[in-house]
Amino acid sequence: MVNTPHITLDDEMESLSAQIAQMGGLAEEQVANALSAISRRDSALASKTVEKDDQINLLQQEVDAAAVQTLALRQPMGRDLREIMGPIKIASDLERIGDLAKNVAKRALVLNRQEPVSLTKGLVRMGRQSLVQLKDVLDAYVTRDVAAAMNVWAQDEDIDELYNSLLREFLTYMMEDPRTIGLCTHLLFIAKNLERIGDHATKIAETIYFIQEGQYLAESRPKGAPEDFAGVHPSPDAEDQNG
Repeated sequence: MVNTPHITLDDEMESLSAQIAQMGGLAEEQVANALSAISRRDSALASKTVEKDDQINLLQQEVDAAAVQTLALRQPMGRDLREIMGPIKIASDLERIGDLAKNVAKRALVLNRQEPVSLTKGLVRMGRQSLVQLKDVLDAYVTRDVAAAMNVWAQDEDIDELYNSLLREFLTYMMEDPRTIGLCTHLLFIAKNLERIGDHATKIAETIYFIQEGQYLAESRPKGAPEDFAGVHPSPDAEDQNG
C-alpha cells in the first residue's frame, strides 16, 4: 500500500491562497491587456482578452468547490473559518473584475474601428490607477498586511475623482459636437467599468481586514464627491452582471 501524505487544514488554506494568487494574476493580466487594447488600438489583443475570461470563471468555481469541501470536512472555527470564507468572497470579486475587463475589451473592439481620439488617454490613465489598486490589494492578501489593504481602501476616493473628471470631459465633448455622442457613450461605459474595478479592489481590502481582525470595518467605504449628472452615469452593474 502506498502511503499518502496527511493533508492538514493549514495545507488546504495554503492551497486556497495559492488559487487566489493564480486567479488574481490572471485578473491583473486581463485588465492590463484590455487597457493595452485601447491604448495600442490592438483589436487582436482585445479579442484574446474577451476569450480568456472563461479561465477566471473556471478558477472561481475551483476555489468555491475547494472551500466548501474544507468547510464540510474540517468545520473550522475562528480565524481558520475566516481564512476559508475569505477566498470565496475574494474569488467572487476577482470574477467580477474579469467580467469588467472583458467588457472594456469589447468596447475597445468598437473604438478601434473608429478614428483615434485623445479622450482615450484619460481612460487609460484611470485604468492604470485601478490596476495599481488591484495589484496592491492582492499583494496585501498574500502577506496578510492590513495596513497595505487599508491604504488601497482609502484610495478608492481617488479613482472616483478620476471618474468624475472624465465624465465632465466626455459631457463637454458631446455638447460641443453631438456627432460624438455614440463614441462618448462607449467611453462612458469603459470609465464606469474601470471605476467598478477599483470598487472590487476596495471590497477585497475589506475582506482582508475581516480575515485579520475578525470584524467588519465600522466605516463606510470612501467615495469621491458625487457630481450632479443625473441620468448620465451608466448603470454600475449592467455590464458587470451580463458580461
